[in-house]
Amino acid sequence: MAELELFELELWGGVPLERYRALRPEIDDLPWGTLDPSSISEPALIAARKAWTGAAFQEFRTGAACAATLEALIKARAPLDLIALAARFPLDEMLHVEICSRIATELGGAIELIYDPEKLVWEVPSSSPLMTAAHWVVSNFCVGEALSIPLIQGTSRASTHPLIKQALRRIVVDEADHGTFGWHFLDWASPLLSTEDKRDLGHTADRFIRSVLERWQKLRDGELIEIHQAEALGWMGSEEYLELADHSLQRNVIAPLVKRGIPITPP
Repeated sequence: MAELELFELELWGGVPLERYRALRPEIDDLPWGTLDPSSISEPALIAARKAWTGAAFQEFRTGAACAATLEALIKARAPLDLIALAARFPLDEMLHVEICSRIATELGGAIELIYDPEKLVWEVPSSSPLMTAAHWVVSNFCVGEALSIPLIQGTSRASTHPLIKQALRRIVVDEADHGTFGWHFLDWASPLLSTEDKRDLGHTADRFIRSVLERWQKLRDGELIEIHQAEALGWMGSEEYLELADHSLQRNVIAPLVKRGIPITPP
């Protein structure tokens, strides 16, 4: 068993930072320094710090998953334009990690988060290079990223503070390509996949959909928090969020998969 680690981040500076900023200068345009923690209630502030620390970690995990997917696409000799598009995604995610972590810092600092580095990304079934790539794409893009876009859009609309709103909009702009990538890949790969292959991909999709539903059920089982300080948290009310989540799962994930011949077990 791997030793657990504290989730910590840093920028090294110098030439690497200059090159990074040249590649993604948008982060400097966000209105940093405009959040005022003193205007936020203590319970809401703690929830905000926890939420944005968790968001930074999830973006970090997604970056790792995007990198794993990219490697699989190269091994599968996917079309160069698909590989080139996917090559941008890890960089996007690192920008999102920085955005989320800096918001947590403005709110008073990140909360302690311990994780297992060996379990940073989910494992996918080992198969042919094409099917391995397909499993990664279905799990990370057809489920994960396709579902995240409408939820981030909804959260952005609910937020009122300029920094939170602009930060979420920046993430949404990047996620647009992430959310559609899976469907481009499947449209290319579909003629190369057998009925059994698509059934196996359906099992992978089911697995990831179940993990999403389990997280939502925990939210339903707990106290539904209606936050009046959305500018601090970047959240919608829980009931509104869950309603949007259920609708988005059907429209943005399940329907497009079934349309492409990938069977999904009804949630």
